[in-house]
Amino acid sequence: MSKKPAKGEYIETDTGNKVSRKCQIVGSTNIILGGKTIIQAEVIIRGDLLRTLPSSRSASSGAAQSNVAVAIGRYCFFSTGSALRPPGKLFQGQFSHYPLKIGDHVYVGPSTVVEAALIGNHVHIGQGCVIGKFAIIKDFVKILDGTVIPPNMVIPSFSIVGGRPGRVVGEIPEGGHEAFDLRELYKTIKNS
Repeated sequence: MSKKPAKGEYIETDTGNKVSRKCQIVGSTNIILGGKTIIQAEVIIRGDLLRTLPSSRSASSGAAQSNVAVAIGRYCFFSTGSALRPPGKLFQGQFSHYPLKIGDHVYVGPSTVVEAALIGNHVHIGQGCVIGKFAIIKDFVKILDGTVIPPNMVIPSFSIVGGRPGRVVGEIPEGGHEAFDLRELYKTIKNS
């Protein structure tokens, strides 16, 4: 007797991404989603913040890459109210944005702002965090709720980070990396 609604909360892409109809994606042509990624309501992804400086590479190799503002891997999960913005800075008198690259199996908690340069694979970022401009987070990292990662900080693999400002407060235990697999979480999000 139950009828399927005409529009579900999520739109599913050909590669299995589930994107909330209530999120805000600006500059979508400059955003790459690797597949099976979930973008919840009220998430903001700024693909319009592109690199404006000419690339130092040759025109043939740099042309395609300069159009990518945000690259996201597979099985990522962006919680309600989180925001992804490519980092920007003043360089040789001109302000420019640089690409934000996110690996596979990355969880970003609610109300978290990310302006990192690179987030590796199997990273869990808690609720209400701020990831500063040009931060680099390596693989298998857990960032505790409310942490503020300073700009340009490099976080080594298998670290647990917390505090304001963020600092390494522990290590991921041996075998503890299995908790970073987001395939089961992906299955819990339905399109209807």
